[in-house]
Amino acid sequence: MNEQVSSRALGPDPSSGGADDVAEPVSARIRQRIRRAKRRFHANDNISAYIEPGELDALIDEVAGKMSGVLESLVIDTDSDHNTQDTARRVAKMYVNEVFRGRYASRPPSTEFPNVEQLNELMIVGPITVRSACSHHLCPIMGRVWIGVMPNGHSNLIGLSKYVRLTDWIMSRPQIQEEAVTQLADLLQQMIQPDGLAIVMEADHFCMHWRGVKDDQSKMLNSVMRGSFLKDATLRREFLSLIPSRGR
Repeated sequence: MNEQVSSRALGPDPSSGGADDVAEPVSARIRQRIRRAKRRFHANDNISAYIEPGELDALIDEVAGKMSGVLESLVIDTDSDHNTQDTARRVAKMYVNEVFRGRYASRPPSTEFPNVEQLNELMIVGPITVRSACSHHLCPIMGRVWIGVMPNGHSNLIGLSKYVRLTDWIMSRPQIQEEAVTQLADLLQQMIQPDGLAIVMEADHFCMHWRGVKDDQSKMLNSVMRGSFLKDATLRREFLSLIPSRGR
């Protein structure tokens, strides 16, 4: 009996370099690194530590290719429609470099200063403009954040602009508002180590404006109170009373 095995049964020859030798997508390589580290990669997680130099450009290429498929499945003629010929790449660049930048970029540098003057009075920063995206429908979340800090003698003080940069870094990811505020509070608590920390966020959710109930008047308002703001009702009332009228 002639014991011959076809090349089809053996599979492609790794040395042949033919059409079957397809490069692994950059997203797969990044996922493998995260899984090896036993870390999660939820929509609102930062994964910059697992991205190597040059891979963001490759990721944009990959997303653009898949976005072209989305437009095709939506029956949009991107070949002859001059308005959408480059839409796939524009959307890919927007997601990676702008709207979801907080997932792929490392934490902004923020110089911390010792509290030399032993400041222990309430500080409030805000309103800080918030631009995010709902992780359920990827619709915009637009709003404002106020941050209250009660420092102590051992606190690390950061510059005013750093509150804005750090808030933007946390919010520039697919988020739900409740988790976003908690993430921001965790980050600032770790950096500043104050006696108390308070955050209030008010935002419009376009997943309600554009779809579903289509209610353009509803807003979501939530807060996180830590340390002395949680324990001291008088301090909490002072912080809330000093926030300018949110209806303006």
